[in-house]
Amino acid sequence: LRLWLKYNGTAYHGWQIQENADTVQGQLEGAVEQIFCERISVNGCSRTDAGVHANEFCCNFRTENPMPCETVVRALNAKLPLDIVILKCEEVPMEFHARFDTKSKEYIYKIWNSELRNPFLLDTVLQYKHKLDEAKLDNAAKGFIGTYDFRAFCASGSSVQDTVRTVFDASVTREGDLVIFRVSGDGFLYNMVRIMVGTLIYINEGKIKEDDIKSIILSLDRTKAGKTVSPEGLYLNKVSY
Repeated sequence: LRLWLKYNGTAYHGWQIQENADTVQGQLEGAVEQIFCERISVNGCSRTDAGVHANEFCCNFRTENPMPCETVVRALNAKLPLDIVILKCEEVPMEFHARFDTKSKEYIYKIWNSELRNPFLLDTVLQYKHKLDEAKLDNAAKGFIGTYDFRAFCASGSSVQDTVRTVFDASVTREGDLVIFRVSGDGFLYNMVRIMVGTLIYINEGKIKEDDIKSIILSLDRTKAGKTVSPEGLYLNKVSY
């Protein structure tokens, strides 16, 4: 079965199960065990970090229980906490794997760009009071597009050996006081999107030049990119297969 879900990640230490920490995977596997009366491992499409959200997250598991998909959705939503919701369930071939079969992912990062904080968006956006030039940052973001070794945009602590990724598109738009960075690609490194946003903020602050993104990528040097911004504005937005 393939599940599509969305969640607010504020209360969780990311997707992946950890000892002594509440995670989305842990909540979901607990609910699946209650419904199917068996301990089942659920494969996720991504390892979102603590505090990161998902508008569309895909996972899968195997069971011999013939429960109809619409019943699975209702039953799981009745067991899950209110900040996690199952959107859809569907049968897929037995060899399907939510992580390894992913063709592309799209992330968005939301910034509340106002001198006044928005108390209703706490934990779901980055609150940044200095004026952002969205047109300038949109132009700069095009520098991320292409197939490169993105080692300069990978946080330390990653065990990934292959740091080459393809970014299909990147943009910055504004909707009132909300500025949204949107990026799609065939995969992303540890904290890659958050470092991209931090780099764009440094460009806005004049710490990095607008046309420096390509040279930063080619340098393979993490210290030349911007800071890693906090997780609350990051959302896994779309997953495609």
